[in-house]
Amino acid sequence: MAMMSKRRQTLGIQIASALAIFIFIAYFFLPMTPQINPRSYENDNIPLPAKVHHDGYIARPPQQLTPVQPLDNNRWFGNKLDIIDFQKVKQPKNHVKAAFVILARNSDLTGVRFAMRQVEDRFNSKFNYPYVFLNEQDFTSEFKVATASLTKANTFYGKIDESMWSYPDHINQTHAAECRKDMSDRNIIYGGSEPYRHMCRYQSGFFFRHPLLDEYEYYWRVEPDVQYFCDIDYDVFQMMKDGGYKYGWTVSLTEYMDTIPTLWETAQKFIEKHPEYVIRGDDSLMPWITDDNFISYNGCHFWSNFEIGSLDFLRSRKYIDYFEHLDQTGGFFYERWGDAPVHSLAVAMMLKKSEVHFFNDIGYKHNPLMHCPTEPYLQEGCHCNPQENFDWTGWSCATRWRQRINANMVWDEQLYREKTAPYRLQQV
Repeated sequence: MAMMSKRRQTLGIQIASALAIFIFIAYFFLPMTPQINPRSYENDNIPLPAKVHHDGYIARPPQQLTPVQPLDNNRWFGNKLDIIDFQKVKQPKNHVKAAFVILARNSDLTGVRFAMRQVEDRFNSKFNYPYVFLNEQDFTSEFKVATASLTKANTFYGKIDESMWSYPDHINQTHAAECRKDMSDRNIIYGGSEPYRHMCRYQSGFFFRHPLLDEYEYYWRVEPDVQYFCDIDYDVFQMMKDGGYKYGWTVSLTEYMDTIPTLWETAQKFIEKHPEYVIRGDDSLMPWITDDNFISYNGCHFWSNFEIGSLDFLRSRKYIDYFEHLDQTGGFFYERWGDAPVHSLAVAMMLKKSEVHFFNDIGYKHNPLMHCPTEPYLQEGCHCNPQENFDWTGWSCATRWRQRINANMVWDEQLYREKTAPYRLQQV
């Protein structure tokens, strides 16, 4: 009996040991119950919480946990779980509807991600404004996933209508090709590029007509590979709307006149045709764009690779009439009219001084030119070298702006604090 009892004891110890080993292995190595993971491609039937949108309402996102979810051929947005998803954020009734707009190709992915990372780190991680991506071709899934993963905000992807990225019927394409060759032979920048001309025409007269932008009031243009150097802790878009600003800029310079030999002449004909569209008198911006009492154009323009503007202005009858007047002459193809001087002439003709804002506090670089705030109170939140600031160099048009348009274009610290305080994030 003693022998049997000892055997049973030994067997019990062996069973207990085996059970302990099995539990240990199961705990660490066997699959657990699936968890909600916003990056998962498998968990297709787990409901997400409502996503808070910028206009104050709550929309229920689709019931698929994928980085980007197709809604139709043109609209995608990313689903990501965050604390804001579980809170109903009340926005003012006049809260601005705004978006970043990025015109890019699939091959620009690395540069786009670089720019987005800058925008998110400096500004948008705090405010979560959506991104609208536009392309003359279909965006790849890789592009959509890689861009949506950088932001908590919604991302939308649209294809450009072919009619807006092609030759209109009135253009002689043979003559256009001859003009490109001539400009290329003369080493005019982008003179031989056909895609560049389509891009400039699209940015001048069509991007704001894309259906993905229909619901928005303001846009912030972002291009691949640009850099942002300063923390922005207030709602730029809301300040623009409440302040009555319709256009914001950081860098201005003179255009290569060989690219726009007849643009000024064409604009003057438009002014003669529609004098009612042009702002005159003390509130006019026109003195900025001419040095000889309107005989010629001095080439001054806002560098439109950065611009924050009113979509309602671009959709207005006066701007559409202006673009169509320019487009009928063929200057986008027979010359090489850029969207920067086209936008700038429209702003100078049609907007008041009080409707245009210089964003001194937004440190920005599009190679090779940089705007870097030089004021100590702004430098505290920047990492650019103020000695590389382009503003007051000979090629810049900021000096003309300060002398002829607004001597107080650079806000002092007190005015800056007063103007931005209502839109600054509250510390908690």
